[in-house]
Amino acid sequence: MAPVQTAADRGREVRLRLLGSAAELIAERGWTGVSTRILAERAGVAPGLVHYHFPSLQALLRDAALGMISDLLSTVESLFENAPTLDAGVHMMLGSLDAYTGNDPTSLLFTETYLAATRDETLRTDLSILITEFRRQLTQWLIERGATNPRNTAAVLAAAIDGVMLHRALDPDLTSSIVAPVLRQLISSARHRPNNA
Repeated sequence: MAPVQTAADRGREVRLRLLGSAAELIAERGWTGVSTRILAERAGVAPGLVHYHFPSLQALLRDAALGMISDLLSTVESLFENAPTLDAGVHMMLGSLDAYTGNDPTSLLFTETYLAATRDETLRTDLSILITEFRRQLTQWLIERGATNPRNTAAVLAAAIDGVMLHRALDPDLTSSIVAPVLRQLISSARHRPNNA
């Protein structure tokens, strides 16, 4: 006999469907191209459930995008654990980016979210919190591997990684084999600079 699904279970399921559909639609249509009706249709729910589960369509879009970005950033944490040296870490981080073409759903969601954050203060603040935490972890990893300017290096390295992801849509040949040697030079020179962290 199948377990009885409670109202709370059904509510969680609807909420997850809405979040998943919102993330897909942001990548497909762009942030401003997602309407309550289109989202409800994609999720297979009545339009009223969008506003029942979320305070607004924008709040739902923010939660969906930030959830996806948070999930992706958390996968990078395992790279930090598995990279014994600075060079290995840079190689692994950039190698993981090669899976993103710039036109794939994840890349498009990142691009749309960054663009929307320029116009949505709440999204900008929440995205900044995620990026700041990523930089903090990257800074700690750099410290543990002997970088002498870890905070600034982490900020530039994080921005470079974002930039590579954005530029891949325009230049698919911008792969880790091209970018890694340049970023390795950046990391290597950070070992020899005075500590400004």
